[in-house]
Amino acid sequence: MTEAYQPGKRNLITDVAGLRVGHAADARIKTGATVLTGDTPFTAGVQVMGGAPGTRETDLLAPDKTVQEVDALVLSGGSAFGLDAASGVADTLRVSGRGFAIGPVPVPIVPGAILFDLANGGAKDWPENPYKRLGAEALEAAAPDFALGTEGAGTGAMTAGLKGGIGSASLVLPTGHVVGALVAVNALGSAIVGKGPQFWAAPFEIGDEFGGLGLAPAAPPLAPHIKGRDPGNTTIGIVATDAALTQAQCTRLATAAHDGLARALVPAHTPLDGDLIFATATGEKPLDDPLADMLLLGHAAAICVARAIARGVYEARAEAGDLKPCWRARFG
Repeated sequence: MTEAYQPGKRNLITDVAGLRVGHAADARIKTGATVLTGDTPFTAGVQVMGGAPGTRETDLLAPDKTVQEVDALVLSGGSAFGLDAASGVADTLRVSGRGFAIGPVPVPIVPGAILFDLANGGAKDWPENPYKRLGAEALEAAAPDFALGTEGAGTGAMTAGLKGGIGSASLVLPTGHVVGALVAVNALGSAIVGKGPQFWAAPFEIGDEFGGLGLAPAAPPLAPHIKGRDPGNTTIGIVATDAALTQAQCTRLATAAHDGLARALVPAHTPLDGDLIFATATGEKPLDDPLADMLLLGHAAAICVARAIARGVYEARAEAGDLKPCWRARFG
């Protein structure tokens, strides 16, 4: 990593100025929601590369669609039930007057994605879907600083052998652009090499942000470590930049960011994962050289995603009723 590639002051996606992140969780259910929003609407794209996704309003993010900006993005647990988290966000934004103007009514544009955490040891006997409430609470909590690990959409997440979690990371590029990532890690595969404790993302670590353990001492096993054959997996995330990008360029940024997912989780993009990454651009800084700058932005997005995944697993904490240990309990 060259000196020019350094984290922003928070090492969070909110190093992209104007963005805020909020979490909400229910410890009894072992689930939660995470919301990214901004001071103003922002351009967004998406790329889905897993075989079992769960999404809301992602069709709107295609470059040929009428609406080009969104008001918030939602990551949630709960499988299909969790899609309702975006409804809670949309309701709250409408009350504040945010949204795409259609006649007298603002319609908030709130795409979302979910992960499966319905078999993680939490109580799932709710009488009423809790995710609308969790979405609204996460939006109300949105701020530049936020916690990592067992928080928000990462509250009930698991990987092969360890708890998952929610992670974030950022980079400042030589061009002055800032790139950040926010990822909820609930993968079929593993974030650690073999029996650990080293992370697959180790080549991209900055300082000791996920332990500073360096590379695994031996070649990794060819047979992957996975949860099993159930479809209850998905790693979902957001990459963001302050660059001025079109929706098509955001889509390309999301595509490049998936490289980071594959560097940090093995295996990745399986038929039993719903791996998805949103990409957002606040438009504060123009591109001086669109081709060269997009290359750097995509490279940085992949690095941030890999680091965010490792940080999410590294920062997870042990809680009552866990079905799997957290990284710190096992190796810390």
